[in-house]
Amino acid sequence: MTERLPIAIIGAGPVGLAAAAHLHEYGLPFVVVEAGPRVGHNVLSWGHVQLFSPWSETIDSAAARLLESTGWRAPNPTSYPTGRALVERYLAPLAAHPAIQPALRLSRRVVAVTRAGLDKMKNAGRERAPFVLHLTGPDGSEETLAARAVIDASGTWATPNPLGASGVPALGERALASNIFYGIPDVLGAHRGRYAGRRVLVAGSGHSAFNAVLDLAKLAEEAPGTTITWVVRRGTMGQAYGGGARDALPARGELGRRVEELVARGAIQLVTGWHTDRLERAPDGIRVFAGERSLAPVDEIIVATGLRPDLSMLSELRLGLDPAVEAPVALAPLIDPNVHSCGTVRPHGVDELTHPEPDFYIVGMKSYGRAPTFLLLTGYEQVRSVAAALAGDWEAARRVELVLPETGVCSGPVAAGGVEVSCCGPQAAAPARASALIDLTPVGQVALLDAAQASCCAPVVQESCCAPEAKDDCCGTAAGEPAGASCGCL
Repeated sequence: MTERLPIAIIGAGPVGLAAAAHLHEYGLPFVVVEAGPRVGHNVLSWGHVQLFSPWSETIDSAAARLLESTGWRAPNPTSYPTGRALVERYLAPLAAHPAIQPALRLSRRVVAVTRAGLDKMKNAGRERAPFVLHLTGPDGSEETLAARAVIDASGTWATPNPLGASGVPALGERALASNIFYGIPDVLGAHRGRYAGRRVLVAGSGHSAFNAVLDLAKLAEEAPGTTITWVVRRGTMGQAYGGGARDALPARGELGRRVEELVARGAIQLVTGWHTDRLERAPDGIRVFAGERSLAPVDEIIVATGLRPDLSMLSELRLGLDPAVEAPVALAPLIDPNVHSCGTVRPHGVDELTHPEPDFYIVGMKSYGRAPTFLLLTGYEQVRSVAAALAGDWEAARRVELVLPETGVCSGPVAAGGVEVSCCGPQAAAPARASALIDLTPVGQVALLDAAQASCCAPVVQESCCAPEAKDDCCGTAAGEPAGASCGCL
């Protein structure tokens, strides 16, 4: 009987281990499979980076209850952990707990998940067939593991997006791999020698890029000759710097404020509207091209253009994923930056994470597919709900137990040319300059703005994006007509 089999959790990071803690509370057997040699393996690759969520928002409730039973004391809830501290002070003690440690299978990579004896095409007996995880060890050994359900919390950190703007590596990107770092290098520590006194290009407009840019700016103060060129694909930065003082996570808002200040005083050369398609090594350095345009030569490149899920091991399962975001179809509209870029997403659980393949769930950062703005709190709420569903506690599974912190930013789609359309009313006006007192919108762009406004006001977006008092600004209509009468505001 499959009910006697364990529930397989793929990934021993924060969300995977939180899933284990919740399953333990329900008395359900589980096994945690981790590709790395220790828990939090991917987290340690950015161990030098400080999180913008404080300790109070990086520890799962069930995990805390489990740890506190051993006398463990939580760190100062208002302080901010680094990735390494998150592993050493939280994940490692959690993994060592007698309720979890025997179920850990480290250095075991999942290369495929199937139904026993059935490929994706077969229907008969599918729901009754156990899952089979195909594992490989560091020595190439192979084994299988049977499970009654699967929770994929393997994350996306190991599969970064390329520098190429078309979603695939730019011409020459693979050949120059030795000069490219994907993610957030330890600029002020282990990788200092690689960047000190060098010409560095950073690509990306999210928080990972912010961290890299800030560390490089600090290095430039200490190491003469260090220069920073920052390229982003969006036409204008607009609200990309974040909500600043309006952000309910002050450290997150501060990141953007500091980067914006560096750009304003010329410490960083910012290039907007840049879509890399080619790299070439030249006598004076690496040349980066966007069509016929070329940047000044650089020595090193840091690519922080986002992440994407590795779905190859799930090819024999029946997944329900949005074709663009690669997130579950019910979750995708809430997080798709083509619809809105509101960092605040309403809490969600088992209903939004369900796939056509029964008892299979993708959780954590991987559940967001290619979308940004994932918070650990979101992952913890996901696994709480999924664990409750697997235990048959549907009342708990569908109960919302989380309020996510507001970002202070709620913007709509980015139209062609990089125009960012406000979702909850107009953006704050920029200080007027002599050359910007008259603002003309090209006729062709009016349709884009109208279409963006329409999608902004769609009910699914309104539900999770705009504050009630701001919906009139977003969806206002003709004078005297009730706001939202024609555009779907709730």
